[in-house]
Amino acid sequence: MIFLRSLLFNAVFFAVTLVLSLYGFVLRFVAPHRLIDDARLWSRIMIASARLICGIHVRVRGLENLPPGQPVLIASQHQSAFDTMVWFGLASYPVYVLKKQLLKIPVFGPLLPLTGMIPVDREGGVTSLRNLVSASMEAASLNRQIVIFPEGTRTDPGVEVPLHPGIYAVASKTGLPIVPVTTNSGLFWGRRAFRKYPGTINVDIHPPLSPGSRAVTMEALRSLYHRAGNDIATFVHTSERAVDKSVV
Repeated sequence: MIFLRSLLFNAVFFAVTLVLSLYGFVLRFVAPHRLIDDARLWSRIMIASARLICGIHVRVRGLENLPPGQPVLIASQHQSAFDTMVWFGLASYPVYVLKKQLLKIPVFGPLLPLTGMIPVDREGGVTSLRNLVSASMEAASLNRQIVIFPEGTRTDPGVEVPLHPGIYAVASKTGLPIVPVTTNSGLFWGRRAFRKYPGTINVDIHPPLSPGSRAVTMEALRSLYHRAGNDIATFVHTSERAVDKSVV
């Protein structure tokens, strides 16, 4: 049953992404300011499809820590494709920091800069960091909420990786508060995983980090991610697997 549901969901995912990307391709010429609405529609359809087809529900806690209309740095864990879409529905005017390779995706990729997304070159060093800071300052001036994944790439639940300090550089230059976000999305929607498992994805939005040095700030963020990893490990251990056995 899970295989068939996953097959249907993946088919819907690619079909909807293709159709809305083609629609966005038209919008770029006639109404480019509507591209962000196209992205929001894509997000709503995919999250609803995950719920209806795969039994994946979403529980958001701490939304009061994300003031609408105010620019912030959303420092989110990154475990699955879910994390790249959910903020179109939660943030008031989101912009994602993403790897520049995504710009090469046919039809879809060229639309990303037109919606204000910020591509970064992971191998670009200081130049890439300067470009990130500059683009973030511009986004902040438009009251956009910037989504950045300090882990750098999708990681498995409970796995700790060194955090990229670029987020601190952006915060120190822009003066924006860092709002940490932890999640368990990878338990049900794994990275590069075909199967999607029923359950509840938690998105926990924590209070902004207190201003401090780079070492203090990054340690505070790492500590939050670490505690979230421990919670996931405890959940998996007590349930033997984060899957509703009754629907397997």
